[in-house]
Amino acid sequence: MNEGLYRPNAGIIIFNEEGKLLWCKRKSGDGWQFPQGGIDDGESPEEAIVRETYEEVGLKRNQIKIIKENDRWIKYDVPKNKIPKYFSLKNRKFRGQTQKWFLAEFIGEENDINLNLHDQIEFTEWTWTSYWHPIRAGVEFKREAYRQVLSDLLPFYIEYKKSNF
Repeated sequence: MNEGLYRPNAGIIIFNEEGKLLWCKRKSGDGWQFPQGGIDDGESPEEAIVRETYEEVGLKRNQIKIIKENDRWIKYDVPKNKIPKYFSLKNRKFRGQTQKWFLAEFIGEENDINLNLHDQIEFTEWTWTSYWHPIRAGVEFKREAYRQVLSDLLPFYIEYKKSNF
């Protein structure tokens, strides 16, 4: 597959002290997902996810503790009929996204989560959900990517919980 056909993106799985994952409903009403977003030119994946986490859910760098950056990039294709909804006009050349994922502990307060902090609102609701829920309930074309990343990060999630909770 041609890497140039996939938009570089970073995603984050944030868990609370109960081990539940932050799960957000898209403003467009077409499903729930983890915070994620494009990587700007000259930006590292970690810089991108710190920025995107703040823009999308209002959490600053000091309100999350990054535990692990996934070792691999995970790709998914966006169905052709959904590309206009998922990609801005300048990004419609892409067939999908290639993502670098992060696992992070939420170390803020519940009221720190703010979906309305910025002009471009991505999400209208959020909840805490069980670890494997996203592979059954996420946007259908992202479920396999979620299965891959949740499987990759599970040992780090378990080890961190054992050591810290």
